Amino acid sequence: MRFLTAGESHGPELTTIIEGVPSHLPLTEEDINKHLQRRQKGYGRGRRMQIEKDQVRITSGVRHGKTTGAPITLHVENKDWKHWQRIMGSEPISEEEEKEIKRKLTRPRPGHADLNGAIKYRHRDMRNVLERSSARETTVRVAVGAVAQKLLEYFKIELCGHVLEIGGIRSNDCSYTSIYELKTKSEESEVRCLDAEASKKMMEAIDQAKEDGDSIGGVVEVVAVNVPIGLGSHVHYDRKLDGKIAQSVLSINAFKGVEIGVGFEAARMLGSQVHDEIIYIEGEGFSRNTNRLGGFEGGMTNGMPVVVHGAMKPIPTLYKPLQSVDIDTKEPFSASIERSDSCAVPAAAVVCEAAVAWELANAFLEKFGSDTIEDIHDHFEQYESKAREF
Repeated sequence: MRFLTAGESHGPELTTIIEGVPSHLPLTEEDINKHLQRRQKGYGRGRRMQIEKDQVRITSGVRHGKTTGAPITLHVENKDWKHWQRIMGSEPISEEEEKEIKRKLTRPRPGHADLNGAIKYRHRDMRNVLERSSARETTVRVAVGAVAQKLLEYFKIELCGHVLEIGGIRSNDCSYTSIYELKTKSEESEVRCLDAEASKKMMEAIDQAKEDGDSIGGVVEVVAVNVPIGLGSHVHYDRKLDGKIAQSVLSINAFKGVEIGVGFEAARMLGSQVHDEIIYIEGEGFSRNTNRLGGFEGGMTNGMPVVVHGAMKPIPTLYKPLQSVDIDTKEPFSASIERSDSCAVPAAAVVCEAAVAWELANAFLEKFGSDTIEDIHDHFEQYESKAREF
């Protein structure tokens, strides 16, 4: 599978085309909308989420509630477009009109794509960079992930993203007995954290950051269960699934680090404390006593839950902005202020979930075929039976 997204933060809509989804997979707009709504929630979100009510429109690749095998086109309208038509319109304008148009951006924000993108593409108005590099693009990445999750759920593979840490405040209780409990508890929390006490402290930290005109980041975790053995491959560097997942997670706006399983902590532990001992259960096949490696060995899934951590830096748009330099006058100024969140970590957990889902679904289809859902199901059942008997 592959996908391409298009659209700007304040343009008319965001669009994605997904190619390679098998035919006969049940899929409705509501399957996608429920994940778009999850992305919009979370303590610390800004005013933009009060304006936008993200709803998807499917215009190709699905007929009567089932995929056809053709490319799937998804659209998400930007409600705020009505206020930006003159500023962001595609039609040519005169020099006089250009001078009258507000919102020109000449003061880059430290930590954002503004300055690098302007130099690379020779833009004197950095809004051309800001609009595409905005995290608003993750709306359709979540839509893509929702399609991937629908495919995985058909084969009983379930995912959930939740928050481990915000602003240095870490959850002390991440325990759960099932993926259903993990989903339920994370949805009940305004910051998607399982620890009620830590959740309160996280919200207080978000409030303080907002009051200070600042922003805070955090760490999210994505867990996927019932993942079969053997997705990915050890034979080439670019076929290792944990590497693909790491790349996908790092491509999310503001993400600066990825861990699989115990991650960096493994560098501080003995080998006997890191590697998961192998066991055999009659009728079920091979398994592990522990899951420190996060469901991966040799670039392949090993049948244990896939566990991925992503570290998100604080959002670079600050209401008490850092020093910058105007690209026209070259004089020092405070960076430009754009409407933003004080903390988007809870929403980022949903985006990270979508990124992991896409890579798992893609690897699943590489392993079991990609034409019709029925053929894939037959292949998958045969493989699972042989794996149990190995």
